[in-house]
Amino acid sequence: MNAQWLAGLIDYGVIGLLLILSLAVVAVGLERYFSYRRIDPAAFDDLKSLELELSGKLVVISLVAANAPYIGLLGTVLGIMLTFYQMGMDANIDTLQIMVGLALALKVTAVGLLVALVAVVFYNLLLRQAKVLMLRWEIAHG
Repeated sequence: MNAQWLAGLIDYGVIGLLLILSLAVVAVGLERYFSYRRIDPAAFDDLKSLELELSGKLVVISLVAANAPYIGLLGTVLGIMLTFYQMGMDANIDTLQIMVGLALALKVTAVGLLVALVAVVFYNLLLRQAKVLMLRWEIAHG
């Protein structure tokens, strides 16, 4: 097993996946934001159809917010396992190599948490905006 290949997989594969998810969250979040700005609550006959329109695609943001920390944690576990594997294969391993392996593992955790934080912020802002639009519909329709 090539340890360098696994380190690249953790570094570029897991972090790459997290960055793609982050881009998806930003794209969906911006699309929903601009969509909400164009919605006229008075144009809807009932509250449920308005709510259905407003809740579309929010599940994508919610799923990323819920799962990004776990993807980061998976990368962390893989990075620590790789470090232990390298320590087991080379009894004379330098402490610098151990620290680099552990830093790689923690970097993946940090990226996972950062992606989750961005997703949670987008989700809560959009949820609040959707609630305001539904309240405006209720006010207009008594």
